[in-house]
Amino acid sequence: MADEHPYARELGDFLRSRRNRLRPRDVGLEPGGRRKVAGLRREELALLAGLSTDYYQRMEQGREVRPSDGVLDALATALNLDDGERRHLFTLARAARRSVPAHPRRGPEHVPDSTRHLLHALGTPGLVLGRHLDVLAWNPLAAALLGDPAGLPPAERNLLLGLFRDPETRLRCADWEGFALQYIGMLRTAVAADPTHPRATEVIGALSIHSAEFRRLWARYEVRESVHGAKLFHHPEVGELTLTWDTYPLPGNPGPVLLVYTAEPGTADADRLQLLASLHATRTRTTGPDAEDRTARHP
Repeated sequence: MADEHPYARELGDFLRSRRNRLRPRDVGLEPGGRRKVAGLRREELALLAGLSTDYYQRMEQGREVRPSDGVLDALATALNLDDGERRHLFTLARAARRSVPAHPRRGPEHVPDSTRHLLHALGTPGLVLGRHLDVLAWNPLAAALLGDPAGLPPAERNLLLGLFRDPETRLRCADWEGFALQYIGMLRTAVAADPTHPRATEVIGALSIHSAEFRRLWARYEVRESVHGAKLFHHPEVGELTLTWDTYPLPGNPGPVLLVYTAEPGTADADRLQLLASLHATRTRTTGPDAEDRTARHP
């Protein structure tokens, strides 16, 4: 039953979100008369996928079904899923076929000493993210760019919590909603791996209570297998700079990732990043590391 299998519930939510995204004309159907739903009806999608309406409805309701890979392929095609969404569908469905362990193995997330040494040897902003976007470690230049998380309790050092709760963080993000959807998509991927993880429940619950914007964006069910991209920052000291970001997995499955920001050499962005590093170094020499502002938030 739905209450007994979190992956089946998550699968149903994902299918419903993608069905609601489609319009009849997107899949070659005539809209017909007055419609009660914005997207496709269940029976329309079932027809496109070659399934019975009852079977598809049970999938959306998270009831006990174990779809074959052939059924999943048919659904992915009917729903016009991209490659990342298709992988997400198969991940959820295959997990729903298995019994849920009574006591899942969830060890603490660990940052190796060698990774901490690497962070501080980098000449560019870098931080280590846990699977639910918790900031586990960072270097001084990341603190200068994003704000220093040291003034926050460990449970508050999270990209999404900072993005939705802190006005300064919002000002630093030129495309705030783009940032939010990127992070939400990454968290959705983590939830697909373990829907009942306490940390996921904690972060999603806190944001759902705090922010109507989060509830709206979370309901879109964006899925992002994010490993690289570019972001535009509004920095209060050096102005606008566009940085490329890349993630590198650390040991563990699933494990933390190293997130590194870089600027294209020879560009104004590289000059501004170097200026930020110089300002940070000067401030540290003048005031000492213990006198730095420890209250800033980070995206």
